Amino acid sequence: MIAYCLMPNHYHFLVRQNSETRAGLLPQRAFNSYTKAYNVRYEHSGTLFERRYQAKAVQSYSHLLHLCRYIHANPVKDGLVTAPEDWPYSNYMEWIGKRESSLFEREFVLKHFPTSQTYIAFVEDYLQSRELPSSVKEHLAQMGIA
Repeated sequence: MIAYCLMPNHYHFLVRQNSETRAGLLPQRAFNSYTKAYNVRYEHSGTLFERRYQAKAVQSYSHLLHLCRYIHANPVKDGLVTAPEDWPYSNYMEWIGKRESSLFEREFVLKHFPTSQTYIAFVEDYLQSRELPSSVKEHLAQMGIA
């Protein structure tokens, strides 16, 4: 897991595919299991989520890094909190070294952002400008997000 954020009406998972198993199987397996458990517990049937999840390959490091900050800035962008660290349902706090978790690739972050302040500034820059590279905007539009 590289970055994630759970929002009230959607979620973002940015995962690395390290084998031949498709990265898109993670949400499929997790949410199928969750739906089955929910349906049993609450005597419900059918789907719980409005739309099917979408998985898209990220083609460049620049795109990857900008998606990370878009994901972590999402609760601020949507007006749920005033700062990314106020949203407990993402791994932003792990990225800036204020929380430990096993759902986090510290080596990935350190490779691209040598200090917590570097990443904080990267996210803050997006929150101030709301500017993303065109490749990221196109990716989000294809996902039906932007």
